[in-house]
Amino acid sequence: MIASPTESFLDEQKALACIHCGLCLGSCPTYLETGNENDSPRGRIYLMRALEQQRLPLDANSIRHIDLCLGCRACEAACPSGVAYGGLLETTREHIEQCYSRPLFQRWLRRYAIEKVFPFPRRLKWALRPAQLALRMGLARFLPRFFREALSLVPERFSERALPQFSPATIEEKRGTVGFMPGCVMSVLFGETNYSTVRVLNAAGFNVDIPPGQGCCGALYAHSGNLELARQCARVNIAAFEARELDAIVINAAGCGSTLKEYGHLLAEDPEWAERAARFSGRVRDFTEWLAGCGKVFSPSCQAACGVTFHDACHLAHPQRITKEPRTLVRAVAGTNFVELAEADVCCGSAGSYNLTEPEMAQRLQARKVQNILRTGAKVVVTTNPGCILQIRAGLKKAGADQVKVAHIADFLAESLGAP
Repeated sequence: MIASPTESFLDEQKALACIHCGLCLGSCPTYLETGNENDSPRGRIYLMRALEQQRLPLDANSIRHIDLCLGCRACEAACPSGVAYGGLLETTREHIEQCYSRPLFQRWLRRYAIEKVFPFPRRLKWALRPAQLALRMGLARFLPRFFREALSLVPERFSERALPQFSPATIEEKRGTVGFMPGCVMSVLFGETNYSTVRVLNAAGFNVDIPPGQGCCGALYAHSGNLELARQCARVNIAAFEARELDAIVINAAGCGSTLKEYGHLLAEDPEWAERAARFSGRVRDFTEWLAGCGKVFSPSCQAACGVTFHDACHLAHPQRITKEPRTLVRAVAGTNFVELAEADVCCGSAGSYNLTEPEMAQRLQARKVQNILRTGAKVVVTTNPGCILQIRAGLKKAGADQVKVAHIADFLAESLGAP
């Protein structure tokens, strides 16, 4: 289906900032796997411009390479021209979702199974119960491959934990008060990690305020081309936090943090919300970014005795450019047992809901990541995003290496504090 000639979705000047130098090629996970120029950032920008100018029909063939993009934005970190690839990708995907009719299964998967379940903790919990039951009963092997792979990502148990609305600092030297967003998937599957996050912040001298009324950050919507729903999420969260006196708004999920920091861009054309969104985004800090700057000292723990490595979550390393801070924190606990991971900043294949919408490429990247982890000899892999944890755990289990522990950095640091 071809969009109307009057429709314009791409910022041509931003697209023309790409000088086609090719420095992005070595950073692009899909290009590393396929070697196809159409699967590279500059190739995709060519395709976006061709769709915008209607030199290319909007059909399954023309959007295939854009769908295959992980949205990891590693190309942005490598680009000497500062091309805002993430923004170009989001508006192109919005255009595709509005003007192209996907096959029935893909529509159901994207618009219902993902968008109407993942951002809602209660729905997610109920949707995962049958999946966990199927795993316990050994029914997965009777299902089609897509469902088997999807079930491999499901953890054996929920990790819910109620958090107080306000948690005071646990040391005498109070440093201030920060807000915290527990998140959607984090609340259901990583409740203990949220608890660890609050505990570590309290131990660093910060009161933690968790305002009611907050909701999904909007990342899943933004990455899949549903920008209007992402804007609705942004307005809800801005309203929940803006009246609070906070030193920062802390987030412990890299993908969520990246979107929260871009609310100013997301609502830039909304006169009522633009300034409020910019103020909100200016206060957002990743957990590691905030913690590394506060001078909290961590001690070695027993889990760090057998070798520790670190995987860069894409949306922390690339859009947020945060790579040094989490390593500093991990090294403080691991000491000389820290081992650097080859291709640490290459995507593991999770990428939000990518491992569901593009399972074949996701599995190739998963296997690549697992092989690099196993070569380090480390027994603990630390990272900063829930999707990465689920994806890497599943990959290690497939490789017969599920004795290698995958930990969120908040849990890793909390263990070094000793028993609560």
